[in-house]
Amino acid sequence: MDELLTPIMDEESPRLLQTISEHGGYAYVGMAAQAAADIRAAEAARDLAWEQLHSGPWHSVLPVWRDAYSMACLHGAKYHYRNGEFKEALRVLDMGVLMGGPVLRKDLDSAIETLSLKAREGENERFGEREANRLVSEEFNTAKALQVLPNRSLSCKLVVKRSALSLEGFLSEYFLSGSPVIITDCMAHWPARTNWNDLDYLKRVAGDRTVPVEVGKNYLCQDWKQELIPFSQFLERIQSNGSSASVPTYLAQHQLFDQVCIHLIKYYSRELVHLKFSMVKLNSLVIYSNGRLTNYGMTFVFLTIVLLVVGS
Repeated sequence: MDELLTPIMDEESPRLLQTISEHGGYAYVGMAAQAAADIRAAEAARDLAWEQLHSGPWHSVLPVWRDAYSMACLHGAKYHYRNGEFKEALRVLDMGVLMGGPVLRKDLDSAIETLSLKAREGENERFGEREANRLVSEEFNTAKALQVLPNRSLSCKLVVKRSALSLEGFLSEYFLSGSPVIITDCMAHWPARTNWNDLDYLKRVAGDRTVPVEVGKNYLCQDWKQELIPFSQFLERIQSNGSSASVPTYLAQHQLFDQVCIHLIKYYSRELVHLKFSMVKLNSLVIYSNGRLTNYGMTFVFLTIVLLVVGS
């Protein structure tokens, strides 16, 4: 079995350990010295760094302890990788990404990329339609969409319909003049339109990644809490969010694209770059796990038809 490469950690370890010692982390340094060959030492070092991360408010934690946590995560991941425990290695690396510092971030990202490739070896990247595994229904509810449109959005007597209108064309011909327009067929070729609604696809590309979630209707509720769970478990929870007995689970306050989009783009769909760019540039779409849409100036609704309306 080949090794996970950690060139930055190999180079920076002496300096980091020296800095940690200067801040009283003698026990950590002792464990870190053995971590490369002993998983128990790696886990002990990670626990020591974890305690320091939770010793007070996040802003008061010394940055070196975040880097110390990253280092311990890398040592643990290398052990699991050597033993073929790819899911556990990925979980440890994700914790390093979520809680660690910037010094070893490139090593973490590189190791995650290597593990992602390993996990997908031999898998068929072509998916057929599996209606039972759809995250949301393909049916477009026009009445529901109209409820979130700005007031007087449809007051114009004539609303032009354009097929596959470009972003530049929309901005110059309709947005600047405040004219409404119905745009169709502009996303029919986007793989994300089907892939992001395919539970099997989402679980395959990111199911083993650890993500932070919030549980409860809002942070004022007595049962509100935060958890770290696999993305696959999050998908299962949001499927049950519609039931009366379930407590809503949100992937809130977390930039999922920053964590996993690199791998989605590189190995699956270059079109996702365009989708992310368009969403950012239009600044118009927010999707919550319960399927609600929030409007920021204009509403960008897409399922089988794309409807873009600017208040007149």
